[in-house]
Amino acid sequence: MDAALAAPLAERLLAMADDELILAHRNSEWAGHGPILEEDIAFANIALDELGHAAIWYGLRGQMTGEDADRLIFFRDAGAYRNVQLVELPKGDWAFSMLRQYLFDAAESVALPHLTASRHRPLAEAAAKIATEEMYHLRHTRLWLRRLGLGTTESHGRLQRALDTLWPYARQLFAPLPGDAALVSAEIIPDAAPLRREWEALVRPYLTECALTIPEDALPRRAIPRAEHTEHLMVLLAEMQSVARMDPTAEW
Repeated sequence: MDAALAAPLAERLLAMADDELILAHRNSEWAGHGPILEEDIAFANIALDELGHAAIWYGLRGQMTGEDADRLIFFRDAGAYRNVQLVELPKGDWAFSMLRQYLFDAAESVALPHLTASRHRPLAEAAAKIATEEMYHLRHTRLWLRRLGLGTTESHGRLQRALDTLWPYARQLFAPLPGDAALVSAEIIPDAAPLRREWEALVRPYLTECALTIPEDALPRRAIPRAEHTEHLMVLLAEMQSVARMDPTAEW
């Protein structure tokens, strides 16, 4: 790969991996607390899938940079993470977690097919592998949104409140990184602006079908850089990294 493209691609892979890792951690917090036993198992499996996807993206980055994934995960501070704020927010109630997963899955469902056409072959092959599992994730969360949105007054109200909170954060999924323009020109990643339009064309009608109202004027409206995080990420990392940091030289 052209050296000029290696650094921005490594940063993009880091962002993709961090998204999957932090979402997996949030989803894992439901283990043993799901609304029904079957769902407890199903959502735990989705969390494991997301963790596996993170490992794939970290692995691709490691092939380029030589960096160890475990050190990236357990010994970076929050400011060095590149995940979107959407995935670091606390898990909330079941409606909140289902809607967050749906918005994220829908974004991946439009991005991954484009990534399979990447001129960087390892990226294209990884995207094709991940896309198969993401199809299941999207079907799963779609069913839950319909069930909650068209269910009781209580379930609908919880889902609408979740949408009011999450919708502006979901926009960050399509915020470009500084080096993305070069990667788009080289046909390594797709342009974010058409992806966002494709995503909205997918999610808006379905949210409406679920009797939800999209909060067009929701805050924050500004573009949130991926290096900017909420206090929730620091709390999450303190828990996730605690054992590894007890003895940084230990071999597990």
